[in-house]
Amino acid sequence: MTDRKMTVLQLLPSLDSGGVERGTIEVSKALCQAGHHSIVMSAGGRLVSELEKMGAQHIQWDIGKKSLSTLRYVFRLRSYLKKNDIDILHARSRLPAWIAWFAWKSMKVAHRPHFVTTVHGLYSVKKYSSIMMRGEKVIAVSNTVKNYMLDNYPRIKEENIEVIYRGVDDTEFPYGYKPDHEWLSKWYEQYPQLKNKKVITLPGRLTRLKGHNDFIQLVKKLHDKGVDVYGLIVGGEDPKRIAYAEEIKELVKTLGLQERIFFTGDRRDIRDVLAVSDVALSLSTKPESFGRTTLEALSLGLPVVGYDHGGVGEVLHQVYPFGAVDKQSSSLVDKVNELLGGMHENPRKHNFTLDKMLTKTLNLYESLISHTSV
Repeated sequence: MTDRKMTVLQLLPSLDSGGVERGTIEVSKALCQAGHHSIVMSAGGRLVSELEKMGAQHIQWDIGKKSLSTLRYVFRLRSYLKKNDIDILHARSRLPAWIAWFAWKSMKVAHRPHFVTTVHGLYSVKKYSSIMMRGEKVIAVSNTVKNYMLDNYPRIKEENIEVIYRGVDDTEFPYGYKPDHEWLSKWYEQYPQLKNKKVITLPGRLTRLKGHNDFIQLVKKLHDKGVDVYGLIVGGEDPKRIAYAEEIKELVKTLGLQERIFFTGDRRDIRDVLAVSDVALSLSTKPESFGRTTLEALSLGLPVVGYDHGGVGEVLHQVYPFGAVDKQSSSLVDKVNELLGGMHENPRKHNFTLDKMLTKTLNLYESLISHTSV
């Protein structure tokens, strides 16, 4: 390892919200705390102030805009890299990665920073996505992602892939956490029907991928079995999918579940909402790369039942195998019913921590620099 201070430039489309954005902020904070120089390049957003408060620098370039005009940033970025002695160029999204790669490739080898990419999702298999495989080191956020890359992009060398699981801050989502009295009072004032009731919760934005239809049918089937259960759908409406939001709300009415299923909208207090739930669900209809909300719920000690595919299935098998359900099986209702009846242990503490993720990321940066200096 090297003791010298690094300058790391991370690139992504914006800094508004989401797992990619949060991971960028977390790595920036770790870099700053270790005395390194962290720079983030994006179109900006509400997280910029948080980034700058921790001592990182933000450069507002709209490098994620899908327009031919975005290509002008190739030349600007190459000039920036030359002038600012960047050690690590870390791209976290496809279009910014293309801009970074063209700028990086046109530099003299001796003066290039090290080029790192993170594959955060199971991208569509096409030329546009292949740029994420071109890093000197490619971070996969799960083995699901690693296997997806190897299966679909045979040119990538397995030794260039580094699996670094996303991590949850165990001080933000502590095991056994309980909301305070003030929060509980406000919550039950808003949802008095839920007091002293069994509650199951599906976190996730209102998009078809998240499996809201399956969740609504689950509540219906449990209710038909005589289980006094209530459902929470926690997530904001996607402006591009208003029709879908109306569709699932209409389904709730059609099934007569208006008094049993509640749409909370986007909540900043997801930790508290999960903590007053009895079971969390992950019912994405297609495999996902990781499943951060699944891990957040498990971190609190809350049982999670989810479809056994993608990153969610991978996490469940390592942390809470009981919660993994085959999407094609009929055991979803029975497993949730069993948990509501207290017939199974809650998950124990796990090792998917934020500290571990950050340590591995910074070690990867340092290993690249050390290899250069040898």
